[in-house]
Amino acid sequence: MEMRYSTAQEAVEEIRSGNRVFLHGGPATPVVLIKAMQARYHELSDVELVSITNMGDLDFSNPQYSSSFFVNALFVSANTREVVNSIDGDYVPVFLSQIPQLFRNGIMPLDVALIQVSVPDEHGYCSLGTSVDVAKAAVEVATIVIAQVNPLMPRTHGQGFIHTSKIHHFVYHESALPEVDYAHKLSACVEAIGRNIASLIEDGATLQMGIGVIPDQVLKNLDGHKNLGLHTEMMSDGVIDLLNKGIIDNSRKAINRGKSVTGFVAGTRRLYDYVDDNPAIRVMDIAYVNDTAVIRRNPKVTAINSAIELDLTGQVCADSIGTYQFSGIGGQMDFIRGASLSEGGKPIIALPSTTSKGHSRIVPFLKEGAGVVTTRGHVHWVVTEYGRFRSIRSTSAPMVPA
Repeated sequence: MEMRYSTAQEAVEEIRSGNRVFLHGGPATPVVLIKAMQARYHELSDVELVSITNMGDLDFSNPQYSSSFFVNALFVSANTREVVNSIDGDYVPVFLSQIPQLFRNGIMPLDVALIQVSVPDEHGYCSLGTSVDVAKAAVEVATIVIAQVNPLMPRTHGQGFIHTSKIHHFVYHESALPEVDYAHKLSACVEAIGRNIASLIEDGATLQMGIGVIPDQVLKNLDGHKNLGLHTEMMSDGVIDLLNKGIIDNSRKAINRGKSVTGFVAGTRRLYDYVDDNPAIRVMDIAYVNDTAVIRRNPKVTAINSAIELDLTGQVCADSIGTYQFSGIGGQMDFIRGASLSEGGKPIIALPSTTSKGHSRIVPFLKEGAGVVTTRGHVHWVVTEYGRFRSIRSTSAPMVPA
């Protein structure tokens, strides 16, 4: 197929009032296309925007967009948090693993998909790059696919290849990908949590790391380990040194042996360069990566996820502060359940014992209106800076030190 590039303004003319538009997420957020769409706010109405985490310099909460765009988030990020908690947005509580079903089964049909891809190769294939996750399914079902082609987008191996014949409009725009670096958030509390979690990780374990400073700190404490594997919804910079040292070698995994598997990558340019054309890294459809039946097949799956607060019965609130929607269910339950079913697996909830203002995160009752992401029946291990605790199925003593 012969490619013809258009401007972002020309490409988004395809969007009509009443359309449902998918926005590619993570570092692959197509900022130039989204801004071009938003510039048409005066001529559009009732356009529904669906996405998971968005990154980049974007404003979704501008009052002038009120009658033009409705943000229906499948996961809430910093730049959608305000609008999602207003009358101009909403949040769909859904497991990350099930979002592709919403698209593929026609529960949430898509009129347009705005994506960001690598430059096509000699065979006409682009890559969804850093973020295959739910974008693969979106591209498959969307009536119109509009792609921002960026030479700085890494070409990743796995399931993210898309042929140019499947793309209706191409917009060439070179721009640096958004970066995430948690190094500046390090504290004595986080260092202690990292050490406590690392002490639970066995040689030969398959790791799933959530988002944030705690998972990165855990990885810094694994230099003495060996034969670790990686099967995770997100990959960050912290794994690079362990991969280069052979500590993560994926040699003990039952599936995808020798390969690191992830749904998306988010970190610094060092990470984006590391995954570029790296056959040892597979960036896959989140319906596969986060499938409990897939996760459990690997040995000693150790899933590390965070919480906003935890009650004394073990209920985990990880996505809201009372009624205020802060993030989303994401893949926490996918991996907590998958790890618990894995032979020798350890599902771990990690959190500082107090907030930055000194309020306890471990409470008798969750805040009124708070959502339960992980039930008390699924919690096995809780780790704070003070130690690690293993749940006991008892109403009188739900948590005991291990």
